[in-house]
Amino acid sequence: MLVPNTKMGFTLILAYLCFLAPLRAEHPNATISDLSLKNMDFAINLYRKIASYHDKNIFFSPLSISTSFTALLMASDGFTHDEILKGLNLEQLEKADRPELIPELFQLLHENITRNGSLKLEQSMAIFVRQQFQIEKTFEEDVRRFFNAEIKTVDFANTEESVSFINDYVKQQTADKVADMVSNLHELTQLLFVNTIFFQGGWQIPFNSDLTNNAPFHIDNYNIVQVPMMFLEDKFYTMEDVLLGARVLKLPYQEGVSMLILLPNKGMDYTEIDDGISAEKFQSWIRKLHKTKLEVNMPKFKLEQSYSLQNILQDMGMSRVFTDTADLSKLSKGSGLKVSEVLHKAVIEVDETGTTAAAATTIGITPYSLPRTFTVNRPFFFFIYHEDTNCLLFMGRVIDPTK
Repeated sequence: MLVPNTKMGFTLILAYLCFLAPLRAEHPNATISDLSLKNMDFAINLYRKIASYHDKNIFFSPLSISTSFTALLMASDGFTHDEILKGLNLEQLEKADRPELIPELFQLLHENITRNGSLKLEQSMAIFVRQQFQIEKTFEEDVRRFFNAEIKTVDFANTEESVSFINDYVKQQTADKVADMVSNLHELTQLLFVNTIFFQGGWQIPFNSDLTNNAPFHIDNYNIVQVPMMFLEDKFYTMEDVLLGARVLKLPYQEGVSMLILLPNKGMDYTEIDDGISAEKFQSWIRKLHKTKLEVNMPKFKLEQSYSLQNILQDMGMSRVFTDTADLSKLSKGSGLKVSEVLHKAVIEVDETGTTAAAATTIGITPYSLPRTFTVNRPFFFFIYHEDTNCLLFMGRVIDPTK
């Protein structure tokens, strides 16, 4: 039996560079569903901040960012802790008598997502530490326990060797998809947090590559580019958000993960859609999906996005951790620490690759009414989510598929 080889890969890195520097309401029975909802609101807030800086393509993993900052949350105390908690939109989930609750929820969420052995979603965390730097034992135990983090000793004084060592780790964790994540390091660096996530999944119904043809993609009223447009005809889950002025299409993968495409109506500027996206909206789209026959036309695209997030995160209220007043005393009792830089790199590749046998899955469908069309030939949004938990793994905006 031939097995589909559909390729849909995502990779990203989130890194914290920490240098030596001078110096709520509770949810009684929080669940991973509550965490997913809070993470989604955080994702939308972060998306809007990134979008306010430019009108280009966007791609990032809110799960990776929130997971990594939760590790930093465990290292913080006082006002620094409160700011990170609020910035992550997790205030309502914290319990004063159970400081481990939020990390436990992230651990349970990860276990729930990966319990299906066929789902290829690999997430890792590593802390690169300067020689002789003393990490608090409790923090080290907790970050290993909840995030399976690796602690690696590095001679940051030898910047060239450190950069090479860290980049090799990143390449290994992302199947060589991300190279040269770190280009330089300050010789006074004390710690470097690195979080990687890699997802590769096959479409449940692969596109037939023989039917891919160049077609126009309308960036705006004045700019049109030619893109390889994939084609597929089958029954899909879809819905229309009349108030928002957009249509929604669900494209499932084989392993309980789906891509949700949000396509603004013709004549509707994608910027007008931004303010209408929310966690509640997302959940309402999923609830209202209905199955119908569709002709789907969707561009192949590959994005590689890099972000320096410290300014954006400060705009979201997490400012103290970047200043000399940062309180990271749960990480180390030594001299004052602050976060100097937050780097985020994401890569996504979407194509139709599949075998002839896989394409034959569409043969034998009972004829029914003439299909409607769902043509993605203008700027659109996409969300990659885990269906059982509604956890948002990745999100993005495509303005120009050729960039």
